[in-house]
This record gives sequence, structure tokens and C-alpha cells, in this order.
Amino acid sequence: MATSSSREALTEQPGPGGHPRRWAILGVLVLSLLVVVLDNTVLNVALTTIADPNKGLGASQSQLEWAINSYTLVFAGLLFTFGVIGDRIGRKRMLIIGMVLFGLSSLISSYATSPDQLIWARAAMGLGGAAIMPQTLSIISNVFEPHERGKAIGMWAGAVGLAVAIGPVTGGVLLDHFWWGSVFLINVPIVLVSLIFIGVMVPESRNPERAGIDWFGVALSIVGLVLLTYGIIQGGDKNDWLAATVIGPVVGGLAVLALFVWHETRVAHPALDVKLFRDPRLSASVSAIALGFFGMAGVFFFISLYLQSVRDYSPLQAGLLTLPFAAAQLIFSPRSAAMVTRFGAKAVATGGLIVVFFAILSYQFVGVDSPIWIVEVAFFLQGAGMANVMPPATNSVMSVLPRERAGAGSSLTNVARQVSVALAVAILGSVVASVYRDSLKPYLGAVPQQLRGKAAESIGATRGVAEKFGLPPEVTQHAKESFVHAVHVASWVSAVMALLSVLVVVKWMPGKPKEGAAVEATPVAQAEAVEV
Repeated sequence: MATSSSREALTEQPGPGGHPRRWAILGVLVLSLLVVVLDNTVLNVALTTIADPNKGLGASQSQLEWAINSYTLVFAGLLFTFGVIGDRIGRKRMLIIGMVLFGLSSLISSYATSPDQLIWARAAMGLGGAAIMPQTLSIISNVFEPHERGKAIGMWAGAVGLAVAIGPVTGGVLLDHFWWGSVFLINVPIVLVSLIFIGVMVPESRNPERAGIDWFGVALSIVGLVLLTYGIIQGGDKNDWLAATVIGPVVGGLAVLALFVWHETRVAHPALDVKLFRDPRLSASVSAIALGFFGMAGVFFFISLYLQSVRDYSPLQAGLLTLPFAAAQLIFSPRSAAMVTRFGAKAVATGGLIVVFFAILSYQFVGVDSPIWIVEVAFFLQGAGMANVMPPATNSVMSVLPRERAGAGSSLTNVARQVSVALAVAILGSVVASVYRDSLKPYLGAVPQQLRGKAAESIGATRGVAEKFGLPPEVTQHAKESFVHAVHVASWVSAVMALLSVLVVVKWMPGKPKEGAAVEATPVAQAEAVEV
């Protein structure tokens, strides 16, 4: 990650006022990161189409979860490591490698012929995303002097927030006019344009101090998270949480993660410095981020399916319906720093998480024919709540770390967020799958015996079987009601996690800073807050 400018080796010195092309370089870096953020937000509205056996790949509920988590787990597992590699071999060079890998894997994803191919291609996209993310902020830190750096990162954050807003709409437009793979193919021209500008405009920089790379730790973290996630998804897929194929991977994953933590305390250059968690203020802040995103991310996964499979909205309409969340992020995230200064991190984060808690609870009022404004209000409240959680939580992380470890603090919050999203999709997706299957089972009497297992996999599969074999309309109606019931159960789990994060913040997060204390991490925190 970035270190102080006196310790950087630059092939093109920035000069006393910063790099002469620093604002143009910022535009290039924003474009590079745009492709990563745009891809994740576009995918949300494409899930229903990918699950469709005629228009998509016929992916099951568990395969949809893996399409998301294969990217997220690889991204989270390699974020620290690729930051270190960029410091060593050159950040520009690492950024180019990441962009090329992201573009190629996007191309492969767009022409995948099976869910398994898509899952593996998404994992490769995670490699590219992990190589891109840390380099952008490191390069910004090198080309901007401290007095302009906060403004630059703030503009970077605003652009990311814009990507969050336009991603679902872009996905909807593409799916209305092209095949499902277009949501990945759109990345390729953006990558090509970015590569040209990176090559021409971005200066190379590296850290002359050689830091070691803990490859064994990286491998342990990825293996542990994959095993744990696989076991959780299998539990929902098989609807048998005591099966050996469920307990085995879950226990094995937890054991590998325990070994990972033990190993990280004993190496000179850990992949994840777990010793940082000895400070309860940092632990509480990272936990608040993780639990808050857990409570929110899983909701987005099944609400996207609800909008298209239950309410029959088109992908474009579903994308437009997510705009209140992005709007709330853009409105409240830039104002959260002033809120923290006035009231303190603990008060602001607590208030934000309470808003998230009630927003998630409001999904209990969502039904097959309920007014759509209920979902819109819930989206807006979630966006407003999380906009006041990430900045104060990240500021608290930074406040307990020395300046030279600011990069580690930023990476901690990124890893916590990504791992939390992966586990939320796995756990809440499994809850939805299990409850949906149990609720629908009594109504599948009209479905041929050999098709009942396929019909119960997901609401998309049920509707596909019903349309193919001309089943009575009651089957589709019962499928919608069963899915809504599953949403209600999963939202209770999300709400409990949000409430738990409130308790953690109240107990351990630091309160109002002392008069005159500067909070340097605010722009970074804003960037992370909008990048959901």
C-alpha cells in the first residue's frame, strides 16, 4: 500500500506541487475503478436472467450465489497481497496487469455456456479486481501532495458513487436489448480505453523497501473461506444442515481459518495483520463494518430476485428501482464527516445502523402485491444508514493506527466488507433456498415427480418448469408467495445482524474526537461507503 512520499521511488518525480498531470491521472484512475464497481452493480439485475433456462444459463440458487462469491472471495483474499506486489514491481505495471486480466475474464464470462464456466470466469475477474483496487489509491497518494489529496480522493469517491447509481440502469438497458452476457462484455471497451490512458499518462512508482509476501497465508485464507462458504451453500441447497457434505466443509473451513489466524501472528510480513485486532476500538469498528454489510448485502441479493421474479419488473425497471439507495449514498456520505466532527463516530455509526435495522425490518411489509414504494423507502433508508456507518467506522480504524499503517487500515475495512458480503450471500441465500423449498413443497402436486426437485431449486426454476409444461397458474402464484415468505425470514436474520452491530458499536467504538483532532481518513471512508 502507499507509504510516505519520501520513501517512494518514482520514475517521474511529482514536483513540489504534485504531478503536473495529476488531475488527468485522477480521471484515468477513476475510469479504471469504474469498470470494477460497474460490473458488480450490473450483475445484481442480471441474476434473474442468468437463472432463466431459456434466456440465460438456467443457474440454480446455489450457482447464482457462487457467481457472486467466487469473485468476492478471490478479491478479498488477494487484496493485501496485490497491494504489496504493486509496491514491489510497480503500481502502474500492476494496474495494467489487473486491467488486462479483468478484461479477458469479462470476455470469457460473457460467452460462458454453463453456470460452472461463469463461476470460474468470475473468480478470474476477482483476481483482476484485487490487482486494480489497491493501486488506484496508492497512485493517487503519489501524484497528489497532502493538501490536495483529500479533495482528490473525495472526487474519486463521488465517481464511484455515480457508478453505483448507473450500474443497475446500464444492466437493465443491456438486458432489454441484448443477451445476458452483454453485462460482462460492456467491461471490455472500458478496459481497452483505460489501458491506453494508463500507458500514456500514469507515472510508475514503487516502494524501494522490500516487503515479504505471505503466500501460505493467502492460500490458507482463500481455502478456509471457500470451504466455509461451500458448506453453507450446500446446506441451503440440500436442505439438510446435518449432512456430512455440509458439516465437513464448514468445520474444515473454520479449522483452516483458525490455522490462518495462528500463522499470521508468527510471520514477519503477514497477509492480514491480525495483531491489529488487539485494539478493541479497531476491532469494534471493523466488526461494525462487517456486521452492517452482512445485514445489508444479503437483502440486495434476494430483493433483486423479488423485483423480477415476483413483481415481474423488467431488468431495466429493476435497475431504476435501486436508484433511491444510490441517491441516499450520494446525499449523505459527503455529509457524514461533519456529523462525526459534531457528534462523534460512535453516535453517528449507531444512528446509521439503527436506520439500517429498521430499513431491513420494513421488508416484512413486502408482499406479492404490496405497494412498490415500500421497497423504495427501504432502499433509501438503507443507503442513508450505511452512508453514516462506513465513514465513522473507517475513521475509527485510522485513528488507532499510525500514519504509516493507513494503507493496512484501509485494506482491513475492504477485506471485512468483501468477506462479509460473501458470507451474507451464502448464509442468507441458503436461508431463502431452504425456506422457499419447504414452503413450496405442498403445492407441487401437479408437477411430474421427476421434475419436482428441479422445480423447487429456485423461483426462476419453478416458473420455467411451469411455463414449459403448461402447469396451472396457481403453481406460479404459490411460488411467488413462498419466495416472499423466504424473504421475510431472511430479512429477520439480516435485521438481527444489524442490531448486533449496533451493540458492538455502542460498547467499543470510540466517541467524539477531541477538539482540533483531524480525521484524515474521511475521504477514504467516503469512497468505501459509496462502493457497495
